[in-house]
Amino acid sequence: MVNVIGSRTVNDSTKPTVSISVAAPQDAMPAAREPRIRTDKVNVWYGEKHALFDVTVDIPDRAVMAFIGPSGCGKSTFLRCINRMNDTIDSARVEGSITLDGKDIYDPDLDVVELRARVGMVFQKPNPFPKSIFENVAYGPRIHGLARHKTDVEAIVVSSLKKAGLFEEVKDRLDEPGTGLSGGQQQRLCIARTIAVSPDVILMDEPCSALDPIATARVEELIDELRENYTIIIVTHSMQQAARVSQRTSFFHLGVMVETGPTDQIFTNPKDKRTQDYITGRFG
Repeated sequence: MVNVIGSRTVNDSTKPTVSISVAAPQDAMPAAREPRIRTDKVNVWYGEKHALFDVTVDIPDRAVMAFIGPSGCGKSTFLRCINRMNDTIDSARVEGSITLDGKDIYDPDLDVVELRARVGMVFQKPNPFPKSIFENVAYGPRIHGLARHKTDVEAIVVSSLKKAGLFEEVKDRLDEPGTGLSGGQQQRLCIARTIAVSPDVILMDEPCSALDPIATARVEELIDELRENYTIIIVTHSMQQAARVSQRTSFFHLGVMVETGPTDQIFTNPKDKRTQDYITGRFG
């Protein structure tokens, strides 16, 4: 049985109990807010393999959207379409429409470097540069020309580390290597590095899978704080995490986006049997 706290239950007597706490009503996305990203019939191939089929979805502004589903279902593939990371794979081919603020991100005239500054990405495994904590955060603003003077760089670094909830822990050792931090601190450093270039969207691909429960809780708290200013899309295998941090959820299966809706509806009253089967643990 899946017991959704504060909501109705989805029954499956053949499975062990899994408790999923859905975000409180005040966390719901404002209905009038326009989507930041729109996709229409997105298909992806890797060589001859058709990996993603006709994905159409609106992604809200200043909210967290979670992509859930079993391994190999296409959720990370779709995530990488949104900042054109699939361009780095020779065999990859993307068709369909993806717009950010109404502009086609696959327009041949679009500057991909600028796109990736606007759509930052945090990966599954923390990957700080082999530089100091300070230089990890300062690198992006420098190469994108966002800071002309030393004082500007310092202000951006301090502000980004504060937004990532890391400044108080590292303020006395900014010249030490970022690789010397704990796993959870490294992931928050990578988040600080991402927000230092003032992105509009933050993509997170399993950002907590390599972290312990305490570090995971801190990153989840950070995600909730950041959504006030950023559009956040998170890929996660953890249904509990999706329920805790997101306002909308999409369920992927075999390259198809099966169902999208408010997180509480996906977990308590899914419309598609495949979604209910996944939520109740029949597969995955």
